Amino acid sequence: MVTPSSPFSFLEDLANRVGSRLQPPEWAVHEIQHRAVLFLNHVLQQEPEAQQRLLRLQGRVVKFEWRFVTMQFVPTPAGLLDLAPEGAVAELTLTVTETSPFGLARAAFKGEKPAVRIEGDVQLAAEINWLVDHVRWDVEDDLARAIGDVPAHTIASGARRVVDALRQFVGQRPGKAGGSAAE
Repeated sequence: MVTPSSPFSFLEDLANRVGSRLQPPEWAVHEIQHRAVLFLNHVLQQEPEAQQRLLRLQGRVVKFEWRFVTMQFVPTPAGLLDLAPEGAVAELTLTVTETSPFGLARAAFKGEKPAVRIEGDVQLAAEINWLVDHVRWDVEDDLARAIGDVPAHTIASGARRVVDALRQFVGQRPGKAGGSAAE
């Protein structure tokens, strides 16, 4: 019996074809990278232990790669991140091996980390792994600053229920790794 293909395979194929042909202009890539650094620093500022760990790593360059996206970060003397200068040599390269955006989304909804190929300094990789495991964005706290505690809590609770339902749905899909219809 032939197994039917996922309806998402068409979308995944389309995303791969479009993504390989359409490259954003250099100025847009630069702006997106700066916005990503600002967001990461906002999250890091909520975790003093993370900033202390980054202080010990200042000046060491970490390269992140996924498909055609490449970014190089360098910890600053303030315990935050900045984009590495042009031409900087990375001491650690982290390459996300899952090429499908849908595969990454599926893993995220299951609460899993994506598979990453690590090349370079092992100690630096261990510190980055600690950051990934322990630093979380407190969305509810940021939302509360904008709209107040009670509405923020209500929205965050609703969002958690939606994410839990999506995780349950993704985890129970037959034929997918880590989930089966019998769960």
